[in-house]
Amino acid sequence: MSAARKSRRTNVLAEIRRVLDCEAEALRDVRRAVGRPYERAVELLAACRGKVILTGVGKSGAIAQKVAATFSSTGTPAVYLDPSEAMHGGMGLIQRADLVVAIGKSGESDELSALLPHVRARGAKLIAITANLKSTLARHAAVVLHTPIAEEACPLNLAPTASTTAALAVGDALAVALMKRRGFGAGDFARNHPGGRLGKRLSLKVSDVMRAGEDNPVVNVDAGMRRLLVEITRQQAGAASVVDKRGRFLGLVTDFDIRRALSGGRNPFVLPIRAVMNARPTTVRPDDSAAKAVQVMEDRKNPFNVLPVVDRRGRAVGLIQVHDLRARGL
Repeated sequence: MSAARKSRRTNVLAEIRRVLDCEAEALRDVRRAVGRPYERAVELLAACRGKVILTGVGKSGAIAQKVAATFSSTGTPAVYLDPSEAMHGGMGLIQRADLVVAIGKSGESDELSALLPHVRARGAKLIAITANLKSTLARHAAVVLHTPIAEEACPLNLAPTASTTAALAVGDALAVALMKRRGFGAGDFARNHPGGRLGKRLSLKVSDVMRAGEDNPVVNVDAGMRRLLVEITRQQAGAASVVDKRGRFLGLVTDFDIRRALSGGRNPFVLPIRAVMNARPTTVRPDDSAAKAVQVMEDRKNPFNVLPVVDRRGRAVGLIQVHDLRARGL
């Protein structure tokens, strides 16, 4: 590698580290500014009986959109309102019971300044996130969250970089503090994220993914091995639950159990089912989480591919196959 090329590469890495250091220092400055106004902001958010409306211009608007999404996903109904759109019909979104959170480093953008008197006229309270305590935005706010930014990471000190990072971090901090205050838990999170992988892990039950009814491979313990093989093959599950005459679970027979009998030189067709079944397999209940089933199947030295489902009365009500879990994104 030439000296010039190596120098350019070094300069790029040095610049990236400088930017990260600058933004990290900006967050430390904001942390030192945290005080009673931040606590008061969370109190207003908790007391809000309407919706939380995030607003901002330009890059601050992009941050406001993300913060609105974070609030909504963590249990606080929130929307983003573009200040320019608000002045052309969007103002109807703001109601007296609402709380407006406005983001602006200078607090003096024309679009945002034009919106502020109308927010006050509608009776909605305003929280400001700004670096300028003397700004128009700060003067209109019930609570001002100071985000002191000495300089942007931009070498021209112009492009919003450290300031937007600070605003984003403050928005996240408010949302998380509000989560803890309201006791928002994993179950609540799952209800707000039903389509994502994490939401599925939190919300889906074993009963949602198991093979049940006619799709549940079950064989009576007194049936012959031929009947067992037919049942395993018919359901293509690689296993079948073994039950007594009342449907109570007695054990599990897998393809592996049958192959083991064959490798031992025995003729499985003349063996009773009890001779090849596992009488003490790991089981789960229908109301267990599907995530627990995944954990049970994977957290072993030798993970297994099937898991019988047994209800509280001891009946074999289902079977989970690893492919069923993968098909549901688990």
